Amino acid sequence: MRHAAVALAALLATAPAATAQTVTIRATKDATVRGGSYAGTNFGDEPILETRQSGDSTYDRRAVLTFDTETTVADNAKIASATLVLTVKGGNSEARRLAACLVPRSFDESSVTWRRRNSSSYWQNNGVDIVDGSCSEASVTASQGSKVSFDVTSQVQKVINGSLGPRYARFLVGDPGGSSRGSYKQYYSSNDPSSAVRPALIVTVGAAPSTTPPPPVSDTAPPSPSVPTPPVPAPPVSPPSDSDARTLRVLQWNTHHGGFGSDGRYDPNRLASWIVKMNPDVVMLNEVEKNTGWGNQNQPEVYKNLLEDKTGRTWYYVFAQEYGNWSSNGKGNLILSRVPFTHVDRYELMHNGDRSAAQAVISWNGRDITLVVTHLDPESHSLRLRQATEVTNWLSAEPENKILTGDMNAWPDQSSIEQLTKYFYDSWTVAESKGTAYSYSGNDGETKKGRIDYIFYSRRSSGLSVKSSQVLDTRDSRGVKPSDHRPVLTTFYVQ
Repeated sequence: MRHAAVALAALLATAPAATAQTVTIRATKDATVRGGSYAGTNFGDEPILETRQSGDSTYDRRAVLTFDTETTVADNAKIASATLVLTVKGGNSEARRLAACLVPRSFDESSVTWRRRNSSSYWQNNGVDIVDGSCSEASVTASQGSKVSFDVTSQVQKVINGSLGPRYARFLVGDPGGSSRGSYKQYYSSNDPSSAVRPALIVTVGAAPSTTPPPPVSDTAPPSPSVPTPPVPAPPVSPPSDSDARTLRVLQWNTHHGGFGSDGRYDPNRLASWIVKMNPDVVMLNEVEKNTGWGNQNQPEVYKNLLEDKTGRTWYYVFAQEYGNWSSNGKGNLILSRVPFTHVDRYELMHNGDRSAAQAVISWNGRDITLVVTHLDPESHSLRLRQATEVTNWLSAEPENKILTGDMNAWPDQSSIEQLTKYFYDSWTVAESKGTAYSYSGNDGETKKGRIDYIFYSRRSSGLSVKSSQVLDTRDSRGVKPSDHRPVLTTFYVQ
C-alpha cells in the first residue's frame, strides 16, 4: 500500500560501538496476493493485508512486504536481532501459525499478483518465490491490536551481507497450516494513518563495523539516539551564524509555477518571504517560470531581486529551462546561492522532452559542493525510473561532494527512489535516525500528498553529514499556503 509518509529510520555507525543500536523500519511496500480466480488481480491499493489457507486456491491469501534495509543499515553490519511485526486488525477466531519467508526478488506494489511480481515479470513459482530454508514461524489470533512477531535475525543478516543482491529485506507472510475458513486474518498495512500499527522491522545492530562506511558524522554533531524517534514539532527557525561555515542550509521547494498559492493567487513576494524566514544558504526551486503565462515575469530575476531586497546581500543563480533551450523562456529549475558559483552547468534529460537539471558548484568551508536540482515526470512510473537512472549515470562523473534535490514525484517505496538511493542518502531518513527530523502536528514529513520532494547527498560525499531536516508549515492564519508543496530544509555539516 502506498502511504504518504513512509517512516524509515536510518542507522548510522561510523565506528565500532560499545553498545548495540536499534532501528525501527516501516514497510515501504506491501500487498496481498490471492490465488485461483484472483491470481491476476492486484490488491496493492487495499487498506489491509490478509492471510488464509484454503483447499480452494481462490481463497488462499498471502502478504508480501519490503523494508528498506539498503539505506538504513550499514553494509555487512552484525545483526544482533531482527523482528518482523504485524498488527492484527481482525479475522476469524481460530488461532494459527504463520510463516515469514525471505523473498529473493523485488516486486512492484501496484502490479504484484499471485502470478506476477511486476507488470513485465512472472514469479518463478505461483504464490510468490521464497528463499529455501528462510522461514520463521509465529502464532496469530484474531484479537484486534495484538502483535505477530517473527524472529528474522538470520534472514536480515543474509540480506545485509548482500547474499541476495540489493539489500532490501522482502518477506512473504502466509499460513502453512491445513485448510480452514477460520484461518482468515487481517493486518494493518503501511497505508494506515497510525504509524504504531503499520508493519515494522525492528533491527538491533551490534558493534561490528561495516565494510562500506555510512555517511560521515561530525565529532561535534548531536549524538544519535539508540531508538529513532518520529518527526517532532519543529523549533522556531533561527538565522544561522555567518561565522559558522561548518553548516550549510539547503532548501528544496516546488513553487507551483513560481508562487501560485493554494488560494489560486500569484504572489512570489509571499513565497520569497517564507524563503527568507527559513534562512537558507542555498535555495533549490522547481516550476520556476521565465516569461510565461504563469505570472508573465522573468521569475529567476524576480526571486534573485526579492531575496536581495529582503536579506541585504547579493544572491547568485543558475536557471535550466525545461526543454534544454537554455536562453529561452519557459518553465525550469532554479538554484540560488548566497555565495558565488565556481562552476555552472545545465542538463537536458533525454528520456522526456520537458525535464532538465540545473547544476552549480560552490566552495563552502574549504570544500567544493556540487548542487543539482531536477524535477521528474509526474505521470509515468516507468519513465521516472528511466529518468532517475539517467540522472545517476550523469552524476556519477560529477565531482563530490554532491547534493541532489527536487520534486521526484514518487514516494520513498517507488523504484525511481530506490534507484536514486543506490548512490545517494536521503537526508530526511538520516535525520530521522538521529531524532532531528522535524515537522509539525499532523505531518510526518509529507511535502504534498506524500513525501515526494527530497534532498539527497552522495554516498561518496566524505565532506557532508546531516545535522537536521525539516518540513515547514507555511499556512497562514486562513490556512493558505504560498505553493501546493511544502518546503523541506536540510542542514548539513561540511567538514
